[in-house]
Amino acid sequence: MEKRIIGIILTFLGIAGLILGALNFMNTSGATRSVKAILIYSILGAIFFFAGIGLIRSTKDRPS
Repeated sequence: MEKRIIGIILTFLGIAGLILGALNFMNTSGATRSVKAILIYSILGAIFFFAGIGLIRSTKDRPS
């Protein structure tokens, strides 16, 4: 159960990172600093998202 909760938290953090990357992408003009921020938010968001989804899928339900 604890792994599933961590997976849910990682998934939500990943979604937040992807949303921040998208908002940065839409609201900037293309300076070097903003491109770095977009890449960092997007890559970390994708890593957290897929790690969370993988953790949720690989965790088996135990009968309570």
